[in-house]
Amino acid sequence: MDFKDYKIETSELSVNYLREGQGPELILLHGWPEFGRVWKENIPALSEKFDVIVPELRGFGETRRRDGQQVENTTVDILINDLKEFLDALGVERVSIVSHDVGAYVAQGFARSYPDRTAALFFFDCPYAGVGMRWGEATHLKEMFYQYFHQWPMAEELVGYNRDTCRIYFKHFLSRWAADPCAFDKDLELWVDNFMKPGNIKGGMEWYRGALSMRLKWITEGAPEVEPITCPTRVFWGEKDRIAKIEWADNLGDYFSDLKFSPAPDAGHFVHYEKPEMSNAEMRDFFVPLVQGNSWK
Repeated sequence: MDFKDYKIETSELSVNYLREGQGPELILLHGWPEFGRVWKENIPALSEKFDVIVPELRGFGETRRRDGQQVENTTVDILINDLKEFLDALGVERVSIVSHDVGAYVAQGFARSYPDRTAALFFFDCPYAGVGMRWGEATHLKEMFYQYFHQWPMAEELVGYNRDTCRIYFKHFLSRWAADPCAFDKDLELWVDNFMKPGNIKGGMEWYRGALSMRLKWITEGAPEVEPITCPTRVFWGEKDRIAKIEWADNLGDYFSDLKFSPAPDAGHFVHYEKPEMSNAEMRDFFVPLVQGNSWK
C-alpha cells in the first residue's frame, strides 16, 4: 500500500507527513535510520480505529527547513518543539504517541513538557535516561561506533559518496540490528533512495551531533533522577535488540509510573517493522481500551 504525502508549515519547517484513518489522533514517530514509511505495515491496521499521523522528523525524509538551509545540531528540545508546533499547525490538542529510537526521546520529552496534551505512550524498545552509564560500557562501544563517527563532517561525505556506499552503510544497521538479517532486503533500495536525497544523510547525523552532550552526561554521571511520566505507557522491547539491549529495561519503572512492559519475541531493534502483525495487535490491545474509557479526552 502506498500513502499520500502531506505538507504543513511551522515556524521553521515544512513538515512532511502521512495521514490515514479517522478517530482519536495517534502519532507515530520514527527513529534512525528510518523515515515515515518505516510504519507502512502498521498504518493500515491502526487507521481502522485511529486518525494515524506520521510526521518525518527534522532532517529526515521529506521534512525540510523553510529557509532552505540544512539542519544543524538537532537536540531533543528542538524536536520536542517541532512536534508541538506540528500539532498546533494541525489543530490537534491531545494525542497518543507511538515511537521508536530517536522518536522515543521526543515522545518522552513531549510527555514531560506537555502532560495535558499526552494521552498515552507506546514504545518499541525505549532508549531512555535510565540506561545511564551503560551507553558507554566497554563491551558495547563496538556497537555504538556510529554515534561517534557521525560527529565528523567526513561521515556524511563518505556514506553519501554514491549509492553503493550509502547501501553498504545502511544495510549494516538494518541487517545487524534486526533479528533476521534479511528483514529489510525487500525495502533496501527504498532506504537508499531516501538517504540519497540531498541533506538526508547529514540530517540524521545532526541528531547524533546535537544529542552527544546529553548522552555523555548520562555516561559520565549516570542515570538522572526525574519525576516519572504518569500517563499510561506500554513498552514492547525486542528481545534480540543489539543496540538497545532488553536488559536495560530494568529501570523503566523509575521513569514511568503507569507502565506495562513485555519482551517482543524473536524481534530485534525494529519490532514494528520486523513483526508488524504482532506489533499491530499489541498497539490495538493497548490503545482501544483507552479510547473506550475516554482516556483521550
